[in-house]
Amino acid sequence: MNTTAVTHNRFSRRRFVMSGLYGAAAACLPLPALARVDYGIVGRSAPDLEIDYWIDRNGEPTGFDLATTRSNWVFLKCWQDWCPGCHSHGFPALKRIADAFVDNPHVTVVGIQTTFEGFGTNTRDKVRKIQLQYTLPITMGHDAGDPDGDHRPSTMRNYRTGGTPWMILIDPHGVVVFNDFSINAERLIDFLSQETASYVAP
Repeated sequence: MNTTAVTHNRFSRRRFVMSGLYGAAAACLPLPALARVDYGIVGRSAPDLEIDYWIDRNGEPTGFDLATTRSNWVFLKCWQDWCPGCHSHGFPALKRIADAFVDNPHVTVVGIQTTFEGFGTNTRDKVRKIQLQYTLPITMGHDAGDPDGDHRPSTMRNYRTGGTPWMILIDPHGVVVFNDFSINAERLIDFLSQETASYVAP
């Protein structure tokens, strides 16, 4: 079997397994300019994160580069402080996932405030506020669009996110394997726990 076929079969298996990861919660504040069919980039390589504001789990300035996480599973949670869906199900799910893998060297969990509206409210200072409010032991960033131009920040454009909350899962090969407004946190935790139990780098 050629490499292309092997990769396709691996991806198909993971899509089947992760079909149970989709949550039932409704989307919060989707961006109307995008059609639902255009959301997400499942099956594509994860683009670099063009973000210049990051804090570590202790609130100190840091950096983050997806290239440093290659061979890890990476879970990205996109949010806005004023998003009701983020607070009702997005952050609670992120908290469960972050706590489950805080000591797992093969899983990286990151939160990004992708501000595309409410620029005077969804500001940089809210990143630390949310980190403290939900006691999130993770790196977090702030990515804002241009209030006077394209409101969509780079993460929204590059990952075709539909608004907030938005969940993205990247496999150890750097391929996006899940993206949607909600996720079943318990099933994701089970899935990643099994995937990393006897981990061999790709």
